Amino acid sequence: MSWELDSRLANDSVLIADSNTFQLRLLNDHRYEWLILVPKVSEATELFELPSLYQQQLIQICNSASEKLLGQRHCDKVNAGYLGNVVAQFHFHIVGRRVDDPAWPGPVWGHSPREAAAAEIIQERCNYWRELRLV
Repeated sequence: MSWELDSRLANDSVLIADSNTFQLRLLNDHRYEWLILVPKVSEATELFELPSLYQQQLIQICNSASEKLLGQRHCDKVNAGYLGNVVAQFHFHIVGRRVDDPAWPGPVWGHSPREAAAAEIIQERCNYWRELRLV
């Protein structure tokens, strides 16, 4: 079976970068610097279902993104993880949090409906994150 991105992920996010193994996407919400990493593995819903190499690469990408969020993007905390309760296709969230964001200190998941970002914000964030190496 060939890999295909879930339509809900496609509708809620913007493609930043695409490799043979992953897509890096930006959630379209102006309030958060929110990355979504989607491995190109058909029918995977859990981390343990990914090949070991993908698991290792996911951690490497998450670490690189987290360093950038805490350093150059001036976030106070990084929330990272996967849920899969709404979209079963495995995807990993990497979210830069700030003490003044609307969900702080609680989780962002399910806090409030997404608030779309202006085109300039999307463009700036996508340009910045394209530098992140997708192994």
